[in-house]
Amino acid sequence: MADDSVDGVRVNESVVIPRDELVARASRSGGAGGQHVNTSSTRVELVWNVAASRALTDEQRERVMHKLSSRLDGDGNLRVVASDRRSQRQNRESAEVRMADLVRHALVVPKKRRPTKPSRAAKQARLDSKRRISEKKRERRWRED
Repeated sequence: MADDSVDGVRVNESVVIPRDELVARASRSGGAGGQHVNTSSTRVELVWNVAASRALTDEQRERVMHKLSSRLDGDGNLRVVASDRRSQRQNRESAEVRMADLVRHALVVPKKRRPTKPSRAAKQARLDSKRRISEKKRERRWRED
């Protein structure tokens, strides 16, 4: 999703995070990989300050900060880490895609639920079913004649 035609990370049609608002830090990645992983700084940590970003409207900022509150630090920074690829460039692209996905999902406005009523036929079918079950159980009862 990282789009190079605009100078930023495209989240959706209306939101693009400017690259100058993203802070990328590279460090050594842990885990398996032998000598390569021990000598290369391929792990990328991407930080974006949601609270101070000019990419979002006030309403969008509020929504993102609410939805991603568990992922934000005290200053309103969203942090995404990628270390699953072998090169720093690939990990940065991966981190940008993950960040765009997170923000895109946070911006989704849920549809308002419209309460509905069961139809007359559905009510009648439910009552008929109850009546049949009741009769079936009544027939099973032991009677003294």
